[in-house]
Amino acid sequence: MGKVYLVGAGPGDPELLSLKAYRLIKEADVILIDNLVLGVKELIPEGKEVIDTGKTAKKHKYSQAAINALLVDLSEKYDKVVRLKGGDPYIFGRGGEEAAVLKASGVDFEVVPGITSAVAVPASFSIPLTFRGISSSVTIITGHEMDEKEESINWEAIANLKGTLVILMGVGNLVANVDALLEHGMRAETPVAMIENGFTADARLIIGTLGTIVAAAAKEKVTPPAVIVIGDVVNVREKLTEQNEIK
Repeated sequence: MGKVYLVGAGPGDPELLSLKAYRLIKEADVILIDNLVLGVKELIPEGKEVIDTGKTAKKHKYSQAAINALLVDLSEKYDKVVRLKGGDPYIFGRGGEEAAVLKASGVDFEVVPGITSAVAVPASFSIPLTFRGISSSVTIITGHEMDEKEESINWEAIANLKGTLVILMGVGNLVANVDALLEHGMRAETPVAMIENGFTADARLIIGTLGTIVAAAAKEKVTPPAVIVIGDVVNVREKLTEQNEIK
């Protein structure tokens, strides 16, 4: 029986891939990819067996149960199986679920961390998630709970956080998520940044406030994937990107 590697591909820029992840891509007998590995696909050697298991909120090529079973099956056929995931496997990447299945099935596995888009995408637009005197904490939540799943986010607690809030997979439920934050006391004037298609040629930034971001996103026709940053750190970007005066 072979070994399965749950590998974080980072935010999609090949230059942000770890050396270990790069080595495993070259050495793998078979690679399973998702929709968010983006430019990292260019590093996969020609002729390598690749299985596209990409999922979106509306369309699944494979169910998660099917992916879990496929990983176990492939481990019986190959020495080195790489499951390449956008971002980090353990941050809303289903890596924990897949690891649990592999463990229960007696399959040897290893997790290779990647840079999460929750951090990298805002940084690419000069938005630091922490900043002395402004924010000393970061909370990352999903904006897309499964329909059949009972709401597990404590919006009252989230709305009263003093630090930075990052929402992943939040475009589809933007209205509901913003309404929940406002209803539980977060200021309508709280700065918000939405970054669509980070680390692609189509990447763009929409700036607003909690009270205006829904209308702004609708006007700009924002589509997934997008990272949403909520908090005063959004205003730091202006200082970091302003032109130096020529004297």
